Amino acid sequence: MIQPETLAFITDVANNNNREWFAEHKDRYEVAKADVLQFVEKLIPLLAAADPEFSVETSAKKCLLRIYRDVRFSKNKDPYKNNYGISFAVKGKGVNEPGYYLHIQPGSCFFGAGFWMPEAADLKKIREEIDYNTSEFLEIIEARSFKNTFQLSQEDKLKKAPKGYESDHPQIELLKLKSFIATFPIKDEEFFKPAIVNQLKNAFESVYPFILFLRKAVAP
Repeated sequence: MIQPETLAFITDVANNNNREWFAEHKDRYEVAKADVLQFVEKLIPLLAAADPEFSVETSAKKCLLRIYRDVRFSKNKDPYKNNYGISFAVKGKGVNEPGYYLHIQPGSCFFGAGFWMPEAADLKKIREEIDYNTSEFLEIIEARSFKNTFQLSQEDKLKKAPKGYESDHPQIELLKLKSFIATFPIKDEEFFKPAIVNQLKNAFESVYPFILFLRKAVAP
């Protein structure tokens, strides 16, 4: 679990997003960072047990994303993120692939898994796999364990049918998706309870068939 002060700190960062304030509270940042890292360390073996391709030797430090924002090409010049981002990558950072992500932001916490913004060639493969193996995909996303926890994100989606598919295709709404992400919202207070670890363990297990489908779809 995570300490309430850890979420309180990131709230304070959002309200005081400048280098002077952050420098004065660097000790709080280090304590909060250590708290998140110990939490990630508990999750790594659970995810490795659910997904054999995720190494149990993965370093928690490599999973926790930097709090420092890259503002070079952004209109928003705030130097710090207002969340703790945790990316559980199978092949390591910089590789766009199906994976897992935990977002800890007061009022907007969630766990997500899937393939975010795949390249055109991979997106084409995923759509073809859904088209060819519709029953398998529907069985995965309509399974009770999946539906009781996750929902497919509809945010990144075409307005019209993708090239090669008719608008009356029975699964056209799935084929319109440009990202295939399953999300699981989490209330802030859940992170303060020991049960959060088991909640995420169950989430890892429930979403693994979805990840496996996407992984097989884009395999060389």
